[in-house]
Amino acid sequence: MYSKLPLIALTILTALTMPSQSLAETVIERVARTGTLNVSTRIDLVPFAYVNDQDELTGYSIEIVELIRETLEKELGKDVKIKVVVDDTLEERITSVLNREVDIACDTTFTWQRDRFVDFSLAYGISGIKVFVKEESNLSSPDSFKNKRIAIVENTLSPESIKVIESQVTIVKVDSIEAGIKAVEDGEVDGFAFDGTILEGMRQTLEQPDEYKVVPNQSYFRHGIACMVPEHDSTFLNLVNFTIGKMMDGYIRGDSRYVEIVNRYFGEEGIVPFEPQRIKDFFEMIIITREQIPPEE
Repeated sequence: MYSKLPLIALTILTALTMPSQSLAETVIERVARTGTLNVSTRIDLVPFAYVNDQDELTGYSIEIVELIRETLEKELGKDVKIKVVVDDTLEERITSVLNREVDIACDTTFTWQRDRFVDFSLAYGISGIKVFVKEESNLSSPDSFKNKRIAIVENTLSPESIKVIESQVTIVKVDSIEAGIKAVEDGEVDGFAFDGTILEGMRQTLEQPDEYKVVPNQSYFRHGIACMVPEHDSTFLNLVNFTIGKMMDGYIRGDSRYVEIVNRYFGEEGIVPFEPQRIKDFFEMIIITREQIPPEE
């Protein structure tokens, strides 16, 4: 689905640039020493990570990072602060994790290719390829996209992945989500293919959101949304997974804090609404592969 990363280049980059201290020091050891969790994020991915009207960095993934920070504080018995590193491209984010310049990067899509270089947490969301189009268009089914011009972000979606929609489309490469949306607004392309959840969140930030839609209802191709962490650091990965699992289990049990977090972004009145049962079913599917987390006394 996604374009392949340059494997040889990444391997050489990792060997040449990873500090020798990082080879011996785990994330938890470094956080214990510095009191800081370094986080790579974008700041324009509604509803995962974005700056709100109060000029605050917020979003579903940002709240999960905050939960991870709290778990670290409890584990270490000391205060932990978050240092945000803004990485605008996927390449920058993967490189930051590879070089251990950051400890974690969330709101990222799992692929088997990327999993060769970084480790992924439990998926805390699921999405897939959808297409941003004008409301007045009749585009939705695969057949309707035949001979249409579809924009994709270069080095994020591969042209081959759009064959999931319709093999006879003309691919137009753009360099950002914003450029893809603008290309549709300006009539330069018929649609912009990207992560459906992000497209819906971004649609709602437009001046005239009702003039556009994200199609179809069911994604053409599905993928999990998770956090990337450095490889070979099972202690930190376990802590991240425990935190995500606890959030999911809390939502299923009706814990008010976790219900409020999820509903803020995906509840029936959230930014990208889903039916509560659909959210529960997904969380239960993830939890059942591990272990339920008993509520704290």
